[in-house]
Amino acid sequence: MAEEKKPHRPGRSRRRGAELVEAIHHAVIEEVLQVGVGGLTMEGVAKRAATAKTVLYRRWSSPQDVLLDALYETFPQETPSPDADDLRGDLLRSLRQLTDWMRRPTGRAVAEVIVERHRHPELAEAMYKRVFDPRGGRFTLTVMRHYAERGVIDPARVTPVVADIGEAMLGKFVTDTGLFPDEEWIAAVVDQAILPALGVR
Repeated sequence: MAEEKKPHRPGRSRRRGAELVEAIHHAVIEEVLQVGVGGLTMEGVAKRAATAKTVLYRRWSSPQDVLLDALYETFPQETPSPDADDLRGDLLRSLRQLTDWMRRPTGRAVAEVIVERHRHPELAEAMYKRVFDPRGGRFTLTVMRHYAERGVIDPARVTPVVADIGEAMLGKFVTDTGLFPDEEWIAAVVDQAILPALGVR
């Protein structure tokens, strides 16, 4: 008599590859928002991602390494107009992108790292080197460089101070009001501060 086959009981599919990495990235962002930079552990990230700690150690050496990888992968990319024919519009889009990013968990996680930089300076330094610099640095800077390379604006005008105007003013607005700026405020920053600093009427 042939052996009776046991009925197949479908279970939860095992996550692999990009799906698993995405789940881990999401978990580490949520974890740092819950416990802070100092409370970040591999155990906590693994538990939140519903995976084994050994899975994390196959790819990352520490929870901070997981966080930096997640921040890099989720950092938004500016896409200036290919023909460099809409400087104002590209600057507006860049600051809108920054505003939207600051609302998201990833933006709030970056804020946590910056706030705690006096306690964890090595993590903050690594964030600038491994996340911000490879992704183009400050918001609006990619736009400015794009137009400078194509001769639309004077490259000498693209200084660190000018590159910081949008981010600095937006950060001050959020700190002062606890709110995020509207379109009118963003347009005022571009028209009254950034464009004049770049020598554009």
